[in-house]
Amino acid sequence: MSHHELDARRLLCPMPVIKTQNQVNALQQGDTLTVICTDPGALNDIPAWCRINGHAVLETREEGHEVRVTLEIGEPSIAL
Repeated sequence: MSHHELDARRLLCPMPVIKTQNQVNALQQGDTLTVICTDPGALNDIPAWCRINGHAVLETREEGHEVRVTLEIGEPSIAL
């Protein structure tokens, strides 16, 4: 299991979520990912996407003008 960071600064909705989804697809179950954004909406959007897709949000925080969301990759979903 490994930790990764995704720089989604200066991207507006829905791009932070799309970039997160693309990165998660390249990771393994149990890996962690910290997404760094400047779009304050990502503080709600990424955790909502995680709930829908079975990933755990480990931490959300704001640091100045940046939002950081750390998530743990859940089980891969089975496409129907």
